[in-house]
Amino acid sequence: MPELRWNPLLNTWTMVAANRQKRPDMPKDWCPFCPGDDNDKVPADFDVLLYPNDFPVLSRNPEIVGERENPLYTTSEAYGQCDVVLYSPKHTINLHELSVSHIEKLVKLWISRHNELSKDENIKYIFPFENRGKEVGVTMPHPHGQIYSYSFVPLKIETELDNCETYYDREGENLFSVMNKAELEDGRRIVMENESFLAYIPHFTDYPFGVFVVAKQNIQTFSDFTKQNINDLAKMLRALNGGFDKIYNKPFPYMMCIHQAPINSLEWIDSEDYYRFHIEFYPPLRGENSIKHLASSETGVWAAANTVLVEDAAKILRGKINDYLEKKT
Repeated sequence: MPELRWNPLLNTWTMVAANRQKRPDMPKDWCPFCPGDDNDKVPADFDVLLYPNDFPVLSRNPEIVGERENPLYTTSEAYGQCDVVLYSPKHTINLHELSVSHIEKLVKLWISRHNELSKDENIKYIFPFENRGKEVGVTMPHPHGQIYSYSFVPLKIETELDNCETYYDREGENLFSVMNKAELEDGRRIVMENESFLAYIPHFTDYPFGVFVVAKQNIQTFSDFTKQNINDLAKMLRALNGGFDKIYNKPFPYMMCIHQAPINSLEWIDSEDYYRFHIEFYPPLRGENSIKHLASSETGVWAAANTVLVEDAAKILRGKINDYLEKKT
């Protein structure tokens, strides 16, 4: 039975879901995300599709948890929503092989789902993400992402919000605006730019190709997106994916994490002053065939280490993005 268990050391919830052990592992002769006569969950024809997660850790109809065994160990219902987002009916296509108009449909699906989920006052945080590649534990190779909607604000987001608010109170400026300005002035870590977004590998990132895509305007969530923002994000995601795949001339694994402001929460109602929509990429490769594992320092005490100079990584990725774009024009 899925449930939330309180971690008093970190002041946050852990999601416990034994049902996820039943997930299939890379089936060789069948894919639940491909259209087919025997697949009643996927229509015969679609561009992008919201698909119900078959093994959700969160549910809008959660099972009731039992009484606490110990006052210290609080449990709660695993309330929320877990969605799968199919990028295409084609099983082996890559994001950079889709048209800009197709990726715009993906962004619009994120927006519409965000707006719908926001109506549920019990949901406090909506997190769209993509895991790409077996190196990050993907069990289904069909191009897809997910959306987790939590009844709480996850610890990392809360930490970002706290630090951004502290900076704003001290300096009177939005930290993301200051970061964007600093990266533009330096220039070495910028990999791509358009009217709405700036993409760079931050000075502090702990992953060799850990790109951030940061909104230039004061965008908080998908609800704030304009037509220009939709088009610009589609173009940027397509080019980044194409550039990534040219680094080692093979599909480049990553975790793509979309960070937005919380919803339905009075505590963060003024976050527009100090926070901003951004996307963080976590690509696990530190070499063509070498994986950056999160070992004791990173996992045990959150002391990150990067084995590659990010200025060098940004130069490589910037060149690969340009190569990709030149071949597309």
